[in-house]
Amino acid sequence: MRVTIKDIANICGVSAGTVDRALNNRTGISEKTKKRILKVAKEMKYQPDFTARSLVIGKTMTIGVVLFDLYNRSFAQLLNAIEFKARELGYFVYITLSDKQEESELNCIEYLVNRKVDGIILFAVNKGEKFDSYLSKFDIPIITIFNYVSEKWEYIGIQERHAMKEAIDYIVGEGYKHFIYISPPLTYLEKKNIYTQEERFKGFLEGLNNNKIKYEPSIIKKSEYIKEMENITFSKVEKTAIVCSTDLYALEVMNYLKKKGVSIPGEVGIMGFDDIDMLKYITPRLTTVKYPIDEIGHRAIESIVNKIEYGEYVSTPLLDYEIIKGESI
Repeated sequence: MRVTIKDIANICGVSAGTVDRALNNRTGISEKTKKRILKVAKEMKYQPDFTARSLVIGKTMTIGVVLFDLYNRSFAQLLNAIEFKARELGYFVYITLSDKQEESELNCIEYLVNRKVDGIILFAVNKGEKFDSYLSKFDIPIITIFNYVSEKWEYIGIQERHAMKEAIDYIVGEGYKHFIYISPPLTYLEKKNIYTQEERFKGFLEGLNNNKIKYEPSIIKKSEYIKEMENITFSKVEKTAIVCSTDLYALEVMNYLKKKGVSIPGEVGIMGFDDIDMLKYITPRLTTVKYPIDEIGHRAIESIVNKIEYGEYVSTPLLDYEIIKGESI
């Protein structure tokens, strides 16, 4: 049987209100009485009734998170940062995964709303006016991250396009004239919300244009991008740079080229984007774009908690990035 505040009050010979003050560290109770109540609560293995508590304070002290998946290490790092900061501020996190499917994302959102979370952090796959209207029907704080939805929703992200343009500047400065761009999500252009990937692609094209690269780049959008590379030949005279929209794709390409005996960066250079934590174990060290993944998670939580508790988001400008000059370019 569940131990209640009344049970503790009866044993300690005090009122239920006094027990509540002790358990929630409120004033109006002597230190001696407080210690005795906490000791009894521990001995009885008391667990607070969060449902009842949420009815009293009007909050469940929970935040929902909707991500694509956890295959990409950057998503796992992001989730760790979100959970750490939420716990620090007294909140628990509900995790849901959309698998990049629009209908699944809607199910995730409704699952969280039905469980009365106090706010939602959303890495969206849906977009457009219809999705805006859908989100607006929920009277709940929502922060979007990475994939921009609209100006109606608080947004936290990085300077994706500018970061990729600067990456191209660096690659061109290293003497590369031929380019291949790999980004399977571009298959869903105009179909799903791939804002982050679109911005990186636009930065890639603008970077080539700004540097007056005369050779037409090869754009690979298929999920079987490794197979697409089987018919490509490389030259040591005019080296090719393979620019990947995430580190995950870059590592697959690197693994393929190593098996084929292609020298990196002797014949081919490889550029990633994300700077996932496992890169420290990879040789040659991947050249990539680093952004503050932990800070994004922390700021998302701080902003949504501020909205929950004080009625206002903490506005966050687009965060900065850094070109990590590894050994693959």
